[in-house]
Amino acid sequence: MDGVMLSRIQFAANISFHILFPAITIALGWILLFLKLRFNATRDEAWMDAYKFWVKVFALSFAMGVVSGVTMSFQFGTNWPGYMERVGNIAGPLLAYEVITAFFLEATFLAVMLFGYGRVPDRLHTLATFLVALGTTMSAFWILVLNSWMQTPAGFEIRDGVAHATDWAAIILNPSMPYRVTHMLLASGLTASFLVAGLSAFRWLRGDDSPGVLRAMRVGVFVAATLIPLQILAGDMHGLNTLHHQPQKVAAMEGIWETERGAGLRLFAWPDDAGRRNRFEVEIPRLGSLILTHSWDGEIRGLNEFEGQHPPVLPVFLAFRVMVGVGVLMLLVSWWAALSFWRRGRVSRPAAWALAAMTFSGWVATLAGWYTTEIGRQPWLVTGILRTGEAAGPVPAGTVATSLAAYLAVYAFLLLAYLGTLLHLARRPALTGPDAPGEPKRPGLPAAATLVPGE
Repeated sequence: MDGVMLSRIQFAANISFHILFPAITIALGWILLFLKLRFNATRDEAWMDAYKFWVKVFALSFAMGVVSGVTMSFQFGTNWPGYMERVGNIAGPLLAYEVITAFFLEATFLAVMLFGYGRVPDRLHTLATFLVALGTTMSAFWILVLNSWMQTPAGFEIRDGVAHATDWAAIILNPSMPYRVTHMLLASGLTASFLVAGLSAFRWLRGDDSPGVLRAMRVGVFVAATLIPLQILAGDMHGLNTLHHQPQKVAAMEGIWETERGAGLRLFAWPDDAGRRNRFEVEIPRLGSLILTHSWDGEIRGLNEFEGQHPPVLPVFLAFRVMVGVGVLMLLVSWWAALSFWRRGRVSRPAAWALAAMTFSGWVATLAGWYTTEIGRQPWLVTGILRTGEAAGPVPAGTVATSLAAYLAVYAFLLLAYLGTLLHLARRPALTGPDAPGEPKRPGLPAAATLVPGE
């Protein structure tokens, strides 16, 4: 492989590792705020015990996200200098907004959220939790604004081959931004809720039926059961927007080679780029047009209309089906567990095993969706402005391969360490109120204000 392909693989590996952790922290911050508010309202220590466990997971995930994000930014200069040379006048300020309005907010109040309980006024601790949650969301917003602009550029002009901003409102509110931000925030909500529900189910199956564990599991299940229908709706609207602005991406997602009216839905196929056809195709007639255009006879432009201007079909086609398939499993498992809670007051063991198996399903769906989006943009780095090959730097292939191998080794080690730490935390006994080891006594609470038995 040449240096450009190796650089693409390296950046893909970096962002694939990085996105795992913001996908958790964006929504987990708001779940922590909910747990804290419930404790403030009820003074039930079970809510605080759940908060103490999950704030550790948040801190660990936040640290991993920061470390991997820093190395990713270096690659703009080392591997992709043409990117900042061509569109840096727009990308640079958007990345700066993310640091100024979001990262500083998170970094400032994270320590108060982690270590301030019992040491600062309760209202200040709750405020710190809110501001950290807000910071993670604002960080995601600015990054997704930039990514959306790269997909559907607006509010700029080209002078001497360089993009210059002419309308920052149009840049920020570019055509795909509302759909992309909504889709990603909901994806984070599902990732975090399945992590909370799944890891809590694992703890419960090991015999830890403390109220804090059960409360966290219930919150995770009902958040997931609520968000998955909203994600399906948001995905449908995002698909309509993509069909309008990036029809070649949709054609690759659906494996449609010739322009069709009443196009079928390819449940499975093996797209053959060389032969420009699908092998082993399983199709439901006309359903593709109904889903994509909301009309049985809607027209879908085929890939042959975009020859040389469309992405590689096989990875986009398969990644999209992995995302949808995992989404369907999320719907079934979350509703099964929610129904179990509603009928019995607690989850059934089979549903708990299903939740535990789905603990990291959000990661799978997020990565598959991200690959669909990013590979589906090819051959463009910024649609209509900058091709991927034009942005790559003159780094020898051997140098890129060496650094790629080092990245992969480090990421594998860090991921195993992260998962091992989560497993270690899950196996430890649950905290049991204000007298737990290492926890300061909370002023104003009598000794009797401990866990309420049962759930």
